[in-house]
Amino acid sequence: MAVSASAVKELREKTGAGMLDCKKALDEANGDIQKATDILREKGLAAAANKAGRIATEGVVESYIHAGGRIGVLVEVNCETDFVAKTDQFREFARDIAMQIAAANPKYVRREEVPAEELDKEREILKAQALNEGKPAHIVDKMVEGRIGKYYEEFCLLEQSFIKDPDKTISTLLNEKVSTIGENISIRRFVRYELGEGLEKKQDNFVEEVMSQAKL
Repeated sequence: MAVSASAVKELREKTGAGMLDCKKALDEANGDIQKATDILREKGLAAAANKAGRIATEGVVESYIHAGGRIGVLVEVNCETDFVAKTDQFREFARDIAMQIAAANPKYVRREEVPAEELDKEREILKAQALNEGKPAHIVDKMVEGRIGKYYEEFCLLEQSFIKDPDKTISTLLNEKVSTIGENISIRRFVRYELGEGLEKKQDNFVEEVMSQAKL
């Protein structure tokens, strides 16, 4: 059977294995994600899956201040050992995450953190929008869930596209770092401050500004 690009993406984000390895595993497993995961683990390619259960209590609190002090970010990124926490590779990853937060303004680290009441409110709004667009009532619920997926992609850090490489998500980036560094890594929490937040002001493109400041 033909393996879809979305299945390859899902497996890659789940395991941290390379795209070609993921496609081969899915081909071997006839498209079954769990079987493909087991195949990758047996081959030693699913490093992220193997390390996800380890306790990560070391790490850094990384900061990022946007040009002129307009946006400030603090993010806690954890790893297993102090040795890894001091490496350039780990600190570069933590800084990339801080820059991501400054530019993309997520509200949560992962979708499990989104309050149920917020999701219920969002679903009500999306349902009303779909009905106002004249969509048939029998497909509205399916449309709403699809749009909720877009909501996660916008507001949950791990599901956002990486500003330096939009073809991968932050979750994919994280799993890649777990694979190369060899320890469990976790983005625990963050806080983002924006000058004049809550006050009426012009809208700026912070992704472009952050990328420009970093000369990317």
